[in-house]
Amino acid sequence: MPGFELFGDLERKEVNDVLDNGVLMRYGFDGMRKGHWKAKELESELTNIFNSNYVQLVSSGTAAVSVALASAGIGAGDEVIMPTFTFVASFEAIMMLGAIPVLVDIDDTLTLDPKAVEAAITSKTKAVMIVQMCGSMGHMDALKMICTKHNLIFVEDACQAIGGSYKGKPLGSIADLGCFSFDFVKTITCGEGGAVVTNNKDYYTNADHYSDHGHDHVGNDRGAETHPFLGYNFRISELNAAVGLAQVKRLPEFINIQKKNYTIIREVLEKIPEVTFRTVPDGGEESYSFLNFFLPDLDTSRKVSKAFKDKGVDVCWNYYDNNWHYIRKWHHLKEAKSLYPLTSEIQEALSKLRTKDFSQSDHYIGRNISCLIKLSWTEDEVRARAEKMANSITSICG
Repeated sequence: MPGFELFGDLERKEVNDVLDNGVLMRYGFDGMRKGHWKAKELESELTNIFNSNYVQLVSSGTAAVSVALASAGIGAGDEVIMPTFTFVASFEAIMMLGAIPVLVDIDDTLTLDPKAVEAAITSKTKAVMIVQMCGSMGHMDALKMICTKHNLIFVEDACQAIGGSYKGKPLGSIADLGCFSFDFVKTITCGEGGAVVTNNKDYYTNADHYSDHGHDHVGNDRGAETHPFLGYNFRISELNAAVGLAQVKRLPEFINIQKKNYTIIREVLEKIPEVTFRTVPDGGEESYSFLNFFLPDLDTSRKVSKAFKDKGVDVCWNYYDNNWHYIRKWHHLKEAKSLYPLTSEIQEALSKLRTKDFSQSDHYIGRNISCLIKLSWTEDEVRARAEKMANSITSICG
C-alpha cells in the first residue's frame, strides 16, 4: 500500500486505450468508444474479487458511503452509528444526506465495540457502519446479530481493507452494503474512485441511478433515459477506471508483498514484552496494509513515535493527536462549523460530542501505533526498518 508505488506498463496501456478512443465519460458515446468500457470492466472484475452480485463504481470512497446509505433509504433525521476512529469522510458522508452521525467507542480490534453499538441504539437508529480501519475487521458476527435483532442496515466501510477477509468472505462483502475507496493512497488506486458492493438488487439499482443524476440507464440512448427519482453526480471517469482496472489485476501481487513485509516487521516486534497487537477476530485475515500494535500507555507511545521519526522510520502514526482520523481533534465536527445551516437535530447531536466520554477509545488509540506497509520496500529495507523500530521501543521501555 499504496498501489501507485508500482505503476507500470499495464496501467499505461489501459489509460492509453481510453485516450486513443477519446471517450473519458463512463456513460454514452457508444459509437466513439470502439468497444472500450473501462468502468464496466472494472465492475465485473470487482464482483469476482468480492464474490458479490453487484458493484457500482463511484467517484470516491466518501461518495460510496453516501450512495450506499441513500440506496438503502437512509436520510434526514436517521441516525447512523459509526466509530470514533475512522477518517473524517465517514461523518461527512452521513451528514451529506441529512442523517445524524452517532459516534461510539472502539475496542481492541480498533473498530466498533458491539456493546457500545447496542447501547447507542434509539428509535431513530437506521444503520450501523463499521469502518475496517487499517486493513482489519471488528467482531462481524456480533455486529451482524445486533443489526438483525434491531432491524438495522449493516454497512461496511472497507475503504482501507481491500484484500482482507473474515471466515472466507472478503471484507466489504459481508454486510448489507460494502464501501471501498480507490484514492491515491489505497492498495488499489484509481487516483480517485470508489465502489458500492451489495447482493441486494434493489440497493444496486438505486445506487446505479442515484450516482448518475437519477438516470435509469435503460436502452442505449442516454438522452431518452428517464429519471425514476432524484440523483446526483458521483460518476467515476473512464480514465480513473482504466487505472483501477490495471491495478485490480495486480491485487494478489500487492497483497503478497504486503504480507511479506508485514510479517518481517511483526516477527521482530513480537519479541518485545511491552508490545501487543490489535485483536483480529477468529477467522479473520488482515489485508496487511498496516501493522498496528499497542504499547503500555500514551506517554510511551508518544515517546516511541518521536524516536521513530528521529531514526528516520516514516509512515508510522499515533492517532491520538491526529485531526484526520480520531475524534479528539475533530473540532469542526463538535462545533458544527458548516458553510450551510445544519438541521437542529444534527446540531444537537454534534453538541453532545463536546462532553461525551470516549475514554475507552482513548485507551486504545492512545497506546496504538499504526505503521503503513509499503509495496516498494526491498527486503533489506524492511529488515533494517524492523531493527530500528525494535531498538527505539526497547530503548524507551527497557
